[in-house]
Amino acid sequence: MNESEVVELYKASQIFKLLGDKTRLTMMKLLQTHDCCVCEFVEIFKMSQPAISQHLRKLRDVGLVKEERRGQWIFYSINNEHEDYPFVQSILNHLPEQNGLVVELEEQGLRISCN
Repeated sequence: MNESEVVELYKASQIFKLLGDKTRLTMMKLLQTHDCCVCEFVEIFKMSQPAISQHLRKLRDVGLVKEERRGQWIFYSINNEHEDYPFVQSILNHLPEQNGLVVELEEQGLRISCN
């Protein structure tokens, strides 16, 4: 491991603190394979839109996720250009897939409810 692959302890602790929340951790795992909008997260987590937005804001503020406007909707994705993305990816790679949550949304006809 070279110097550029080492994450400072403070930064690592901040990332662990953010990902220590089960909802944010699950969001990140979902975003590893799917772009999602707030309305989809509302359905997946059965939480209010403001609560979901607050979780996403915390992830966005540190640059772990990015947003892209598509029409009137904002879609979120993992920022794989973030300097600590390899560290985050290594954490996410140790977690079980969450694709079933997206498949469930698709089966309920809610996957593209915001388009």
